[in-house]
Amino acid sequence: MNAWAEAADLAGAVLLFLGSLQSLLGVVGMLRFPDVLSRSHAATKPQTLGMLLVLVGVALRLRNGIDLGTLALVAFFQFLTSPVASHLVARSAYRTGQTGSRGLLRDDLDPQLSDGERPGG
Repeated sequence: MNAWAEAADLAGAVLLFLGSLQSLLGVVGMLRFPDVLSRSHAATKPQTLGMLLVLVGVALRLRNGIDLGTLALVAFFQFLTSPVASHLVARSAYRTGQTGSRGLLRDDLDPQLSDGERPGG
């Protein structure tokens, strides 16, 4: 095995570890944060970065064209679906009035609602 392959394997292992740690921190945030919007943030931001680090780490370890294409598709769909799912969860929490007991500091969506009424607000 040449020096480049050993360095790539070591970098891949480090990235796998960092991605796993980042995902773990996201899960801890989901369990510890008090309201839906904060938990939604903890579910998407660190998880997406953690997933990206894991995918790059796996790509450095595999180094095969077909595997790299598959990992690129996984990364693409992760970046496509995670923000959309987070937005839908936050939007439905807002519309049902479950954004937290302390309320929002700034509410930019209130004038844009079609019916003007929502429970809890």
